[in-house]
Amino acid sequence: MSKTYNVNGMTCGGCANSVSNAIKAAASGAEVSVDLDSKQVTVSGVDDDGIVEAAVSDAGFEYGGVVYSS
Repeated sequence: MSKTYNVNGMTCGGCANSVSNAIKAAASGAEVSVDLDSKQVTVSGVDDDGIVEAAVSDAGFEYGGVVYSS
């Protein structure tokens, strides 16, 4: 199962890497894909939205909630 989240404040590749690395550190085994243009992150292997929210916040970005779940 994967979920796509809005992440506000990402403006560059460095931002995308920071968010991706924070999620991977918080959830071992998570697969993360960042779409910088849409300011969205797709995560698979994590069932708890709170883990993603905390990781995004800890990385210094604003968690925008779930956009899509499959």
